[in-house]
Amino acid sequence: TPSAVQKIKQLLKDKPEHVGVKVGVRTRGCNGLSYTLEYTKSKGDSNEEVVQDGVRVFIEKKAQLTLLGTEMDYVEDKLSSEFVFNNPNIKGTCGCGESFNI
Repeated sequence: TPSAVQKIKQLLKDKPEHVGVKVGVRTRGCNGLSYTLEYTKSKGDSNEEVVQDGVRVFIEKKAQLTLLGTEMDYVEDKLSSEFVFNNPNIKGTCGCGESFNI
Protein backbone atom coordinates (compact mmCIF):
# COMPACT_ATOMS: atom_id res chain seq x y z
CA THR A 1 0.00 0.00 0.00
CA PRO A 2 1.15 3.64 -0.31
CA SER A 3 1.42 3.80 3.49
CA ALA A 4 3.83 0.83 3.56
CA VAL A 5 5.88 2.30 0.69
CA GLN A 6 6.27 5.61 2.55
CA LYS A 7 7.28 3.90 5.80
CA ILE A 8 9.86 1.68 4.08
CA LYS A 9 11.32 4.71 2.27
CA GLN A 10 11.57 6.52 5.60
CA LEU A 11 13.26 3.54 7.30
CA LEU A 12 15.74 2.98 4.46
CA LYS A 13 16.70 6.67 4.28
CA ASP A 14 18.85 6.17 7.40
CA LYS A 15 20.38 2.92 6.08
CA PRO A 16 22.12 3.66 2.76
CA GLU A 17 23.92 0.29 2.75
CA HIS A 18 20.57 -1.55 2.51
CA VAL A 19 18.74 -1.89 -0.82
CA GLY A 20 15.32 -2.92 0.51
CA VAL A 21 13.46 -5.16 2.91
CA LYS A 22 13.03 -8.93 2.87
CA VAL A 23 9.73 -10.59 3.78
CA GLY A 24 9.47 -14.22 4.83
CA VAL A 25 7.66 -16.62 7.12
CA ARG A 26 8.95 -18.66 10.03
CA THR A 27 7.50 -21.54 12.03
CA ARG A 28 6.41 -19.87 15.25
CA GLY A 29 3.53 -19.25 17.59
CA CYS A 30 0.53 -21.32 18.55
CA ASN A 31 -0.89 -21.44 15.02
CA GLY A 32 2.18 -22.36 12.98
CA LEU A 33 3.60 -19.44 10.97
CA SER A 34 4.51 -15.81 11.49
CA TYR A 35 5.85 -13.11 9.19
CA THR A 36 9.43 -11.87 9.23
CA LEU A 37 10.60 -8.51 7.94
CA GLU A 38 14.24 -7.45 7.83
CA TYR A 39 16.58 -5.10 6.00
CA THR A 40 18.67 -6.57 3.20
CA LYS A 41 21.86 -5.44 1.48
CA SER A 42 21.37 -7.56 -1.67
CA LYS A 43 18.71 -9.47 -3.57
CA GLY A 44 20.15 -12.90 -2.92
CA ASP A 45 19.75 -15.86 -5.24
CA SER A 46 16.56 -17.25 -3.73
CA ASN A 47 14.52 -14.07 -3.37
CA GLU A 48 11.76 -12.79 -5.66
CA GLU A 49 11.92 -9.01 -6.13
CA VAL A 50 8.88 -6.75 -6.13
CA VAL A 51 9.37 -3.04 -6.86
CA GLN A 52 6.60 -0.68 -5.81
CA ASP A 53 7.02 3.09 -6.28
CA GLY A 54 10.80 2.81 -6.02
CA VAL A 55 10.80 0.53 -2.96
CA ARG A 56 12.36 -2.90 -3.33
CA VAL A 57 10.76 -5.76 -1.39
CA PHE A 58 12.34 -9.21 -1.59
CA ILE A 59 10.28 -12.33 -0.85
CA GLU A 60 12.12 -15.39 0.45
CA LYS A 61 11.77 -18.35 -1.91
CA LYS A 62 10.22 -20.66 0.67
CA ALA A 63 7.60 -18.00 1.50
CA GLN A 64 6.51 -17.19 -2.06
CA LEU A 65 3.52 -19.56 -2.21
CA THR A 66 2.44 -18.63 1.32
CA LEU A 67 2.54 -14.90 0.49
CA LEU A 68 0.99 -15.09 -3.00
CA GLY A 69 -1.60 -12.30 -3.31
CA THR A 70 -0.69 -10.73 0.05
CA GLU A 71 -0.98 -6.97 0.54
CA MET A 72 1.49 -5.31 2.92
CA ASP A 73 0.20 -2.23 4.75
CA TYR A 74 1.52 0.09 7.45
CA VAL A 75 -1.00 1.11 10.11
CA GLU A 76 -0.64 3.68 12.90
CA ASP A 77 -3.07 4.43 15.71
CA LYS A 78 -2.81 5.94 19.19
CA LEU A 79 -1.41 2.75 20.75
CA SER A 80 0.71 1.13 18.05
CA SER A 81 2.30 1.32 14.63
CA GLU A 82 3.02 -1.80 12.59
CA PHE A 83 3.23 -3.45 9.22
CA VAL A 84 0.10 -5.51 8.57
CA PHE A 85 -0.15 -8.34 6.05
CA ASN A 86 -3.54 -8.91 4.40
CA ASN A 87 -3.10 -12.48 3.20
CA PRO A 88 -5.99 -14.15 1.28
CA ASN A 89 -4.42 -17.61 1.82
CA ILE A 90 -4.85 -17.69 5.61
CA LYS A 91 -7.20 -20.36 6.96
CA GLY A 92 -6.89 -19.41 10.64
CA THR A 93 -5.06 -17.20 13.13
CA CYS A 94 -4.27 -17.43 16.81
CA GLY A 95 -6.15 -15.30 19.33
CA CYS A 96 -3.31 -12.81 19.83
CA GLY A 97 -2.71 -12.37 16.08
CA GLU A 98 0.94 -13.44 16.24
CA SER A 99 0.67 -16.49 14.01
CA PHE A 100 -1.44 -18.00 11.24
CA ASN A 101 -1.95 -21.20 9.27
CA ILE A 102 -2.55 -21.93 5.61
